[in-house]
Formats: sequence, structure tokens, C-alpha cells
Amino acid sequence: MRKWLVEPDFLVERDLDRCINCQVCVRQCANDVHYYDEEGELVASDSEHCVGCHRCATLCPTKAISIQEAPLQFRPNGNWTAERIRAVYKQAEGGGILLTAMGNDRPLPVLWDSLLLNASQVTNPSIDPLREPMELVTFLGRKPDRVKVSAAADGPVRLETQLGPQLRLQTPIMFSAMSYGSISYNASLSLARAAREAGTFANSGEGGLHRDFRPYADNMIVQVASGRFGVDVDYLNLAAAVEIKIGQGAKPGIGGHLPAEKVDAEISATRMIPERTDALSPAPHHDIYSIEDLRQLIFALKEATRYGKPVGVKISAVHNVAAIASGCVRAGADFVSIDGVRGGTGAAPTVIRDHVGIPIELALAAVDSRLREEGIRNQASIVAAGSFRSSGDVIKAIALGADAVYIGTAALVAMGCHLCQRCYTGKCNWGIATQDPTLTKRLNPDVGTRRLTNLLRGWSLEIKEMLGGMGINAIESLRGNREHLRGVGLGDRELNILGIKAAGE
Repeated sequence: MRKWLVEPDFLVERDLDRCINCQVCVRQCANDVHYYDEEGELVASDSEHCVGCHRCATLCPTKAISIQEAPLQFRPNGNWTAERIRAVYKQAEGGGILLTAMGNDRPLPVLWDSLLLNASQVTNPSIDPLREPMELVTFLGRKPDRVKVSAAADGPVRLETQLGPQLRLQTPIMFSAMSYGSISYNASLSLARAAREAGTFANSGEGGLHRDFRPYADNMIVQVASGRFGVDVDYLNLAAAVEIKIGQGAKPGIGGHLPAEKVDAEISATRMIPERTDALSPAPHHDIYSIEDLRQLIFALKEATRYGKPVGVKISAVHNVAAIASGCVRAGADFVSIDGVRGGTGAAPTVIRDHVGIPIELALAAVDSRLREEGIRNQASIVAAGSFRSSGDVIKAIALGADAVYIGTAALVAMGCHLCQRCYTGKCNWGIATQDPTLTKRLNPDVGTRRLTNLLRGWSLEIKEMLGGMGINAIESLRGNREHLRGVGLGDRELNILGIKAAGE
């Protein structure tokens, strides 16, 4: 069967009247879409290789290039869509697993868009965040149900209750786990620097911690994943917190794969694996087959870090997520990270991404409710992940019960990502999901840091505005306060799981 059965996803159109044959597009495209035709003495394009990254169109000095979605090539069919037919063609030719990246783009309901926030009127005046202090500081970690304080007659109030280790966030937003290897050195450095500047944390992912990022370790959460890449005692003790990665929203139930061609000398040293070998993360941790096994690992990590750092567990949002989260908390986790079905990744089988897992909105509400019902909510913080697109999504997550959120795709978009969903190829034209030195240099870490810091600053200011409108001056007062949410267009079952009322009630 010939390859021409697989139609291009995009069409590259070139205005020959504007094109000056400067070949900028040829130099900028890592996918070999553009080339110089020696015979015709002009620049031409092959749409078959286009991934829709827009690099060529953005940098074309005369704006001669446009990228269009390929027109429908098949007879309309409600069951056999053009996408499904193309998928069959690809597998009929290659016989392998179809891969994708950067999160779920299926038209799943985004429940954030069906939730509306409250605003103060008359009896509970709103607060002006420009003139009155607003507190976004968030603490992640195990907290007591009660605290004991003491105070001398003329002295300060002292906290007598000994607290466990806590992460102090200036804003309830952190950067999701993205490993060095899946993303470039410059992208990783940008995230680490921005976390420090914004007073929050970045997650190293399962790829270890490069020696150059260790000065930022006070603002890093490191992962212990199934492959144990880069894990040693120094790695654990350098970081602010440790997270055991059990699952990932984009691919629940399976492991990870960093292809050998991405494993250069630096990644080899960081991950502690041979150079140019595949980094294969097993689906399970081979020392965890029960909650009791998980408890043993949690306390082994606490012992290794001398009980000085919070130890959390990251799980995928799946059907019994509330029970799983409860088990993690009872096993000693100081925080539980929940990753929903729309979460991003560098590579995932398309069939897993499209059909496994549940939305973060329902998972978060179910977990928060379950922990409250069992009287263990204060024993662990909840971190939500799974495609937070705006400050509005973040503040709704807080009201549903999250202590903080992880952002991944939004952070990459801030650095220039165009959601091409080809991260696994290593040919990221924006220098983010690649190890090609000619491509990585396209992302200036100073620029990346500035853009990430600006994003967090902007979202934080918007959160303060929304809190003020609700008459709340501290983010802690909103956590789990679902009376500030109402649902629009949701059924009784969804409203019940979310624990909110319909608009108008």
C-alpha cells in the first residue's frame, strides 16, 4: 500500500508575488516542509510533512506563507470521520501504535466552562485588591486538625503544635512535571528560574535533576517514578519535596518512553543510564503492588530525607480515584497530585489518551469529598492537574477543594508552543520539546523565564480580583467552599458529584 493514501493534515500555501526566495522558511523548518528548487530557482513546499507549528509563517519577512487545515477528503460519515479513516490508513501502513502529545484534543466536556463564580452584593461588601491586602500564600503538606498556641502577657503568640514539613507558595500555581529529556535544557532552565522568581515550585519530572538546575533546587519538586531515573540520596535531599509518580493523566496505566536518539551525554548523566539507549519507564513500580507497599516507599523516602521534606503521590484521574487518594493519604502522603484526562505529555498512545481516565473537575471534587467524609482532609494537601487554561480555571479548582494546581501545557504555550502534538519526534521548531542543539537555541531561557513569570503574575492578579469580588481576602478562605460555585447546563448527576448547586439556586 502506498503512502499517498495518508493525506496531509495541513496545506502550505505560498504567495509567489510576496515570496522573495530568502529561504528563511527552509532554515526554520525542522520537518523539511520547505526546500529550494534549484531547477525552478524558487522556494517550494511539501505539505505532507507539515505539522502546523506556524514557525515559517510567523518568521516569514514578507508574510508570504499561510497554513490551512486540509479540506475534507472523504465522503461525510457520522461514524467514520476523516480522522478515523486517516488513523486506519496510518496503522495499515506502519502496523504500530499511533502516538500523540500535548494533551487530549477530543471534544470532551470542559466542566470549568459550565461553572460560574459568586460575587458579593450589598450585605457582604466586595474587597478592592488595589487598596486592601490579598493573601495568596498557600502551604502544601500535612496539617493538624487543631493547633495549640501560647502567648506571654506582652510577648508574641507562639505556635506550640509542631507542624510537619510544608511547601510555601506565593501563588497556588506550580509548574507540572516535565522531565529534562522530554523538554529541552533551555525550557527546563526557564521553568526552574521562573519558579524561583515567582516564589513557587517546578516539578523535575522523572528524568532526574541536571547539575545546572541544582542551584534552583529549593524551588523544585523531584519525582521518584517507576524507572527510578536519576534517583539517589543527594537528588532527594536537594529538592524542596519528593513526589512518587504512580500515574499520568494523559496515559493512565502505562509507563513512559524517552527514545534513544534524545538521550545525549547530558541526559545520560542526569538520568544515570547509558548514552543513546531508550529510557523505558515500566507501567508499574515493581516494588508497589498494594497500599502497604506504597506506605513502605513513602516512609523510606521520609527516612532518606530525615523527615524534612513533604512526600507526595501523583495519580491519574481514574474511575476509583477517590478511594485511591484516600489510600495514599492513609499511607502517609503529605500531598496527593491528581492528573485529569486532558493533561499533557511528550508522548502517549492516542488510543489511551482518548479513552482512558476522567476529567479533573469530577476527580478533584470526588477526592475532596471523600477525604472530608473520612475525616482525613487535613492530613494531606490536594494538587490538581489536567489542562488549566486560565486563572478562572484555577480559582474554580480551589473552590472545588484543591490547595494548588499544576500547569504544564499553559507554561509551554507561554514559551511559544503551538500545540503541534509532535513532541515525540524531537523536531520542535520552537526549541521546547527537542534535544537538537540547532533547535534548542531558539528558546532563549531569559525570554522563557520572563514570559513564565509574567504569566504567573497575571494569573495571580486576576485571582486577587476574583477573590475581592467574592468578598474574600485570602485564598485559604475559598478552598473547598463550593457555595461560591454554581453550575450551568449540567445534569443532576454531575452537580451531585461536584457538590454544587445549579445556577439560580
